[in-house]
Amino acid sequence: MRIGFLFNHDQIHQVAHSLPIAIALADAGFAGEIIVATTTERMKREVLRLGGDRIGRSIQHVALELKGKSQTLSRLLEFAIPSRKLLIYGDNLDFFRSLDIMVVAEKTSLVLKKHYGLTNLKIVHTRHGAGDRAIGFDKASAGFDHVLCSGPKIKERLIAEAGVPAERISIVGYPKFDTLNPSVTRFPVQNDKPVVFYNPHCSAHLSSWFKHGRQVLDFFVGNDDYQLIFAPHVMLFERKFVMTIDKLRLDRPGRIDERYLKSPNIHIDLGSRACTDMSYTLMADLYLGDVSSQIYEFLLRPRPCLFLNSQGVDWRQDTNYTHWQAGPVIDSPAQLAAGLKQALESHPGDYLPVQQQMFARSFDLDDRPSSRRAADVLMRLADQTSGAIA
Repeated sequence: MRIGFLFNHDQIHQVAHSLPIAIALADAGFAGEIIVATTTERMKREVLRLGGDRIGRSIQHVALELKGKSQTLSRLLEFAIPSRKLLIYGDNLDFFRSLDIMVVAEKTSLVLKKHYGLTNLKIVHTRHGAGDRAIGFDKASAGFDHVLCSGPKIKERLIAEAGVPAERISIVGYPKFDTLNPSVTRFPVQNDKPVVFYNPHCSAHLSSWFKHGRQVLDFFVGNDDYQLIFAPHVMLFERKFVMTIDKLRLDRPGRIDERYLKSPNIHIDLGSRACTDMSYTLMADLYLGDVSSQIYEFLLRPRPCLFLNSQGVDWRQDTNYTHWQAGPVIDSPAQLAAGLKQALESHPGDYLPVQQQMFARSFDLDDRPSSRRAADVLMRLADQTSGAIA
């Protein structure tokens, strides 16, 4: 029995959602082979860092590469679209055929079943976040043989909206939480003024960055009553252009002006490890954002939140914006001063109980590590698969 964990992305933000499961599977003494496969040097470094000495001992590592024609095509297209991520499948079919079960945090891997005919390969989706965006509950989710999810909110929407049968969903908690190191601080706090974490998403039709982002930064340049961490979704500045697939659109995130980089109360991080390991969500005093699932990671320790409705969304009855119930919602950066004040003052009475309920609906946590709960599910699936093969 060979279980593979695929890490196929430009950035490292999905690694912590599934690699802890591979580690837990190895530590539980799984009798079969455990393979982690990476497709970029960046992903390889992160997998080796988190996996430690288990990689090469109880967990095998495989680096997947593109072939000649695909390398050429990728170089031509990579400035705008994740061509390497898509081409890697066709160039490594022998590896994928060698697996009995493959664990992934994203959905492009379903091309192996739909396009390349690997119908015998069981693909398990770990997801990567506990957010509310509609794309997380689209019909593609039903293409997986099993889905591991963090809590009842996710399971209910997968059944109702994506059509995933209940028996193909397991609630396991949130393996990423097993990797936390709360003692790590990567932001130089200068004083006791509130630290605001501005975390816009990369999807242009949902994000606050493209319309209002620079006005938000301007506010903090001119207002040193706050310290700002500007750490957007790691894919916002990964390329010169951002392409979104749920609503096909190509946009340019632009450059970060020097005045923002030099502002003493602003810390800018466009893609370091701290953007993905919860360093900023753990240490900030207030979350400022739009649709990123990091809001739920922030609520591991409930604190004030403020949301910027740059798209003029009618959000109140929309389940894709449930997280906006965690704090006040403003429509423009012109309302930032009042919005921040309201968020800080109203949190204990108006929003703390709501945040606690939202967190409980999003994360089913118990005294067992989430990664071990997920590993137990994989071992059951492995037993079922072995029985079916026999």
